[in-house]
Amino acid sequence: MTSGTVKPSTPPAPLRALHTGSGEPLLLLHGFMMSPHCWEQVAQRMAGHCEVFAPAFAGHWGGPDFDGWYLDISALADRVEDQLDEMGWRTCHIAGNSLGGWVGFELARRGRARTLTAIAPAGGWQTPSTQQLRIGLKFLSLVPLVEIGKHLPHAVAYSALARQAVAMLLTKHTSAASRAGIEAAITSAMHCKAMLPMLVSGLRFPALEDLSTLRTPVRLLMCENDRVIPNRVYARRFLEELPESADRILVHDVGHVPMLEAPDRIATLIAEHVYASRTRLRAV
Repeated sequence: MTSGTVKPSTPPAPLRALHTGSGEPLLLLHGFMMSPHCWEQVAQRMAGHCEVFAPAFAGHWGGPDFDGWYLDISALADRVEDQLDEMGWRTCHIAGNSLGGWVGFELARRGRARTLTAIAPAGGWQTPSTQQLRIGLKFLSLVPLVEIGKHLPHAVAYSALARQAVAMLLTKHTSAASRAGIEAAITSAMHCKAMLPMLVSGLRFPALEDLSTLRTPVRLLMCENDRVIPNRVYARRFLEELPESADRILVHDVGHVPMLEAPDRIATLIAEHVYASRTRLRAV
């Protein structure tokens, strides 16, 4: 092999869950069509003071299978609750990105969250609504690309061009995201059995309940350069309805999955919120 040849990478392996560290219990929830791999760098940084558990959602790569053609937020939360019970975690700190943020709000409603850090959370729309239809169509447009990708040779599906396209969708600074992180995102999408069932049944999902009644301390992290669910449309309800005590933070220069490009900042923002709850201080 010549010095200028790039060695092909080994496809990532599926993860049922990341489980590492010791200390305060911290649940990390990934987004739609993603997997626990997106949390790897944040988990490493949090493991020194938290016991971190990042499971794969049902129907997602590495996660448990499901029956039928209907899979909703409640069902995803049910499975996560079962896992928390198995671990003996009655309550825990929760951080969720996108779909994971939506499930995090559901778990908070059920009394399982000590704190919730919602990172570019999904679900900030009424049912039915134009916003809900638009986000559904956006993800539906990815279905043909994912199906084509499944049949491409590895060298093409994980080529520099494919990685750049995925990185541009998920991040602001594509060069800041690791190759392993982007390749895991590609693999996660191609192995997401829940993709079509969740899109087909998405119009039947009930809207988030009134957020103003939520008692869990919440930190909302909005991603400045979110190309998937832009803040100007999809963050409005969270900004208006969350209790006044909730932190509302705009994270500059990051895309929809900021853990891939700014793990230090995201780990710090989660850790601040966890620390503030322990000391009865409010992080600002």
